[in-house]
Amino acid sequence: MKIVINNCFGGFGLSDIALARYNELAGTNRTEYIYGIERNDPLLVQVVEELGASADNIYSELKIVDVPDDVKWYIHEYDGLEAVYEQHRIWD
Repeated sequence: MKIVINNCFGGFGLSDIALARYNELAGTNRTEYIYGIERNDPLLVQVVEELGASADNIYSELKIVDVPDDVKWYIHEYDGLEAVYEQHRIWD
């Protein structure tokens, strides 16, 4: 499974070009990136693969991380820098 993350301090976001391409592929009319797009959305992954660094906005450096399909994952973020972590069980 491919997941899009931000690989720099700042924050996840799409360039205007990337958002326009996402809208074209999805048949939507989003005016800004909103958190309703899942990071493993195949269309989002396609946009980042197609555009490369042109998909980044001024605060982001997008990267695609490949994880096994059976892994339960989440995105850990620190000051905008993100990594994909595997979920583990915790008991308090």
